Amino acid sequence: MVTAGGHTGTGRSPARAATLLFAAVFLLIGVAGFIPGLTTDYGDLGFAGEGSTAEILGLFQTSVLHNLVHLLFGVAGLAMARSEPGARNFLVGGGTIYLVLWIVGLVVHGGDGTGNVIPVNNEDNWLHLGLALTMLGLGLLLPVPSRPSRASAR
Repeated sequence: MVTAGGHTGTGRSPARAATLLFAAVFLLIGVAGFIPGLTTDYGDLGFAGEGSTAEILGLFQTSVLHNLVHLLFGVAGLAMARSEPGARNFLVGGGTIYLVLWIVGLVVHGGDGTGNVIPVNNEDNWLHLGLALTMLGLGLLLPVPSRPSRASAR
């Protein structure tokens, strides 16, 4: 629940709470990419590139580099969720990065696969678009918490 002052029930702003949620998911996905069973064809997990045919949950193509990027995104989200401006920057910046990744993925996946350093497949591409739109939407549209006035702080 978001209060009139723009805070969740935990005292965090909606943007900070959303950033923490995204950070946790990125960390979980980053770790899942290194767990056989959660990652199919784990024996084919390469460091980078199209040759890594391992897939998280049997859907999303991954590699060691791809998993490390998810882990770094998670750590960045945790760090940036410490402040309202940082949380919004994470959501808008991350959304922008994922929008670019979606476009690049369409070009690389639709082409001959050259340049597919962090392997992506069709499912990854559409997930990247969903992440882009969600993160950008949250970063730009969530209410900004109101600051208490000096009179109410007394």
